[in-house]
Amino acid sequence: MRCPCFCWGVNVRYYNPVVEMVSKPERLVMKQFFLRSVTVTLMAMAPAAWADQALATAKNCMTCHMVDKKVLGPSFKEVAGKYKGDKAAADRLATKIMKGGSGVWGTAYMPANAQVNEAEAKKLAAWVLSLN
Repeated sequence: MRCPCFCWGVNVRYYNPVVEMVSKPERLVMKQFFLRSVTVTLMAMAPAAWADQALATAKNCMTCHMVDKKVLGPSFKEVAGKYKGDKAAADRLATKIMKGGSGVWGTAYMPANAQVNEAEAKKLAAWVLSLN
């Protein structure tokens, strides 16, 4: 009985992409450069995103908001979408984070957050707007 998937002594053609790349080193170098650039970019961006979500958690923002789901207040992604393209939005949101506000999202009132200083409010506002 013969095996349908492998037979001794029969030549099998195959393609080895690593060997093919080595035969064309310029392609290998470009791919290595691209992968390194992507890796460095992602590594640089990730801690900032985590730090700002951690700040939002530490300052009790997550009590009323979530990143992509409405709780008591709108989701952070909804806020980012509403202010997309508005150059003055970061300053307005930072002020609203510190002093509170109402009327933008219906009758819900956002209380002032005395735990947040101006630098933290600006960082939180920038992070929220980056979620769009």
